[in-house]
Amino acid sequence: MAMAGITRSDKAPRSASAPAAARTFGGMERPRSRGILSGPIDGPWRQRVPPPEVEATKGLLVTHLGSRFTGQVMRFEPDGALVLRSVNTGLERLFVLRPGSFSVDGKTVTLKRPKPAPAADPGHGPQVTASGSVAVAGVRARVARAGRLLVEGVHDAELVEKVWGDDLRIEGVVVERLDGVDVLEDVVAAFRPGPDARLGVLVDHLVPGSKESRLVARLDNPHVLVTGTPFVDVWQAIRPSVLGIDAWPVIPKGRSWKEGICAAFGEPSPGRLWKQLLGRVRTYADLEPALVGAVEQLIDFVTASD
Repeated sequence: MAMAGITRSDKAPRSASAPAAARTFGGMERPRSRGILSGPIDGPWRQRVPPPEVEATKGLLVTHLGSRFTGQVMRFEPDGALVLRSVNTGLERLFVLRPGSFSVDGKTVTLKRPKPAPAADPGHGPQVTASGSVAVAGVRARVARAGRLLVEGVHDAELVEKVWGDDLRIEGVVVERLDGVDVLEDVVAAFRPGPDARLGVLVDHLVPGSKESRLVARLDNPHVLVTGTPFVDVWQAIRPSVLGIDAWPVIPKGRSWKEGICAAFGEPSPGRLWKQLLGRVRTYADLEPALVGAVEQLIDFVTASD
């Protein structure tokens, strides 16, 4: 039904492609707006300023905004994950670098991996030790301090020496063999630890319910710190990927662990196999974080008297 004075035929058809009607302002025509959704939502005025980028240098204190975990930058894993160590508990955690996921001095930032130092001629520019520390050229080893670092066996001592040897000589920390956690109480009593003679002990297989954990729990001395790894033997602290395998072989209970590992690698001599394994290790990045964190915590503890 048509309204009075107007019929449908009086209405000019509107093309779908026809522009919107124009409005007149002060004698000037201005195209009719198609609304807020007619153009890009994120116009230049809506773009957020990205957080500044900060290099995650070793020792930098940062907070992960998602978990509120605060710690110092320790290192980067081979897969690119960032390792932070809590300043209160010494606990280490791994984080993925994502834009704006950290804060430094209360300001949101995007952490990035530090640029590698430019190649330099021998004797020029900073050199890095196997532990990731900056090498100090021309400095003599410090006279051995009273404090000591004890490890369980020759292989533990050789691995610690290869990765942390330069640091230990500069700090004057001597590494000695414990020859088994069973004698730990007697060794501590004979050593007489004190404020200027701290004792750090590295123990294998330090997990809840193990013999090692029960023996360590009997120690009660503020000048003794025991850290450890969950590994049956220090061999397992070498990353499997460094050895060209997906994982360490699982040795059934009742069989000697090293005997089983030697059989799996096809080398009957544990001594020769260990030399081959040790030869694959170049830096701390070739080791599992559990061992790296345990050793560095002990070095910090023994040298804290400074």
